[in-house]
Amino acid sequence: MAHISVLMNEVLHGLDLGVADVVVDGTINGGGHSLEIAKQLSDSGVLVGIDLDKAALEVSKSKLRDAAPQINLVHNNFRNIDIIAEKLDLISVDKILLDLGWSSNQFENPERGFSFMTDGPLLMTLSGDSEDIPFTAYDIVNEWSEESLMDILEYYGEEKYAWHIVQAILKYRNDEPIRSTLRLAEIISAAVPAKYRNGKIHPATKTFQALRIAVNDEMGALKDVLEKGFNLLSKNGRMVIITFHSIEDRIVKRFFKEKNKEGFASLLTKKPQVASREELSENRRSRSAKLRILIKK
Repeated sequence: MAHISVLMNEVLHGLDLGVADVVVDGTINGGGHSLEIAKQLSDSGVLVGIDLDKAALEVSKSKLRDAAPQINLVHNNFRNIDIIAEKLDLISVDKILLDLGWSSNQFENPERGFSFMTDGPLLMTLSGDSEDIPFTAYDIVNEWSEESLMDILEYYGEEKYAWHIVQAILKYRNDEPIRSTLRLAEIISAAVPAKYRNGKIHPATKTFQALRIAVNDEMGALKDVLEKGFNLLSKNGRMVIITFHSIEDRIVKRFFKEKNKEGFASLLTKKPQVASREELSENRRSRSAKLRILIKK
């Protein structure tokens, strides 16, 4: 399934682009949003695309090869936005876009270890390269303590059957390591009540989500990029963020409110923008998307 960028019209309207703007797309992925952004920039504009996924950057490079603005594609974590800007000699930027969703291409590749629907190694690394991060999902599941596992599943996964799942993991790994995504999914399914097992969502959904967030330190990276990105914004610069997870949205909402209360920024969206009925019918992934906009004073 091809990846479809969510809330495209809302993003472009929210960014309110000028032809000579310096724009940072902190999660360029396949370049969907950036391609439309580039169309609104002249050769005086600058577009910086950041991603940890090298394959995604290659796709973006191809899409943007004929774009008018100066294009800078950077293989890095957006939490290092300040360092990236410094290396590109950018004193400030006018617009920052963060789409915190994950590409269907990443989930559907079994070698990345994100999906409980196909068998693959327990990696869950955004970069696709386990050397880029200190631990993988395999390390968490097989080596971390009961307390740490509980914390991850309850906080990042908001999993109500966290205790049952953790006990099952501990019991299984006591005999042999849990090596694959399907094996972990089977352990989880067997650990939860039948009603939950046969519910609308797969019983492993929240556990896999929690592991992915922990492996990639997604919440820590988000907090870093919010602070560093805001400091990098020029006067009247805009930060547009799309979240897909309640914890992410709370972090963004809290940060935006604090900057507004302190008088450093104004909120363009007191309530998040969500997908239209038309978009929801065309792209199921958009159903959990929430977009918030902050303008720096």
